[in-house]
Amino acid sequence: MKKRSASFIPMAQRPGVFTQPWRTLRSIGALMMREMTTTYGRSPGGYIWAFLEPIGTIVVLTAVISLGLRLRQPSLGVNFAMFYATGLLSFSMYQRTQGKVAQSISYSRALLRYQAIRFFDTIAARVLLNFITQASVMLIIFAALTSIYDTRTQIDIRWVMLSMVMAASLGVGLGLINALLMPLFPVYASLFGILTTPLFFLSGILFIYEDLPAGAQPFAWFNPLIHVTGMMRRGFYPQYDAEFVSPMYVFTVALILAVIGFALISRYFRFVVDRS
Repeated sequence: MKKRSASFIPMAQRPGVFTQPWRTLRSIGALMMREMTTTYGRSPGGYIWAFLEPIGTIVVLTAVISLGLRLRQPSLGVNFAMFYATGLLSFSMYQRTQGKVAQSISYSRALLRYQAIRFFDTIAARVLLNFITQASVMLIIFAALTSIYDTRTQIDIRWVMLSMVMAASLGVGLGLINALLMPLFPVYASLFGILTTPLFFLSGILFIYEDLPAGAQPFAWFNPLIHVTGMMRRGFYPQYDAEFVSPMYVFTVALILAVIGFALISRYFRFVVDRS
């Protein structure tokens, strides 16, 4: 049988085609509700686990690191839990956004066979819901830490929000590429997890850029995630200028990744969706 060309694909099924805005918003809202129901609906407490999981991770890892490694005096401020949380939560915004976007085709494959649902809708729904969830988690954790400890931090919401957007944009860009490659090449998904594990230790979660040896700083600068954690800490520690941070660099990397990912998805979108 002759292969169907992109011109014969209904417009609503093409990943980059926008039709009626109200219809798009309705689809995104419905997909967000579906995400909340299917992901956490079967767990006791439902969607509340979306908050409890990262909060529990912060508590456990902070206790282990601060007690086991005895990192009681952070590079900034006087409270290690706050210092660690500013790094981990900004990194988590990237990590969870990337994971959600990477799973978007596989997660919604059945729905994407219908003309009313476009790939953009699934991406927007997952990114928006994840951003709201992660922002709420940050608010809860930071409010708890400032009420329990004398953290001596002063929040500047401008830099905090900029860090969150930087992290989310990186997650979307890389996630778009992985949304195609992971379903097509299952081995790639395993390799990606292995190769990106060191990012936890290389992205400034446990240290700041200035703590690195002078010879290592030029190489570390090219890791966009260290800019994300640096910007987040600039929003909490007034004395920290984070002069090395370049939002333009981060957004450029994110844009390049997104363009590559979108180009690949536009070319092979239907092939992935129609796989059995």
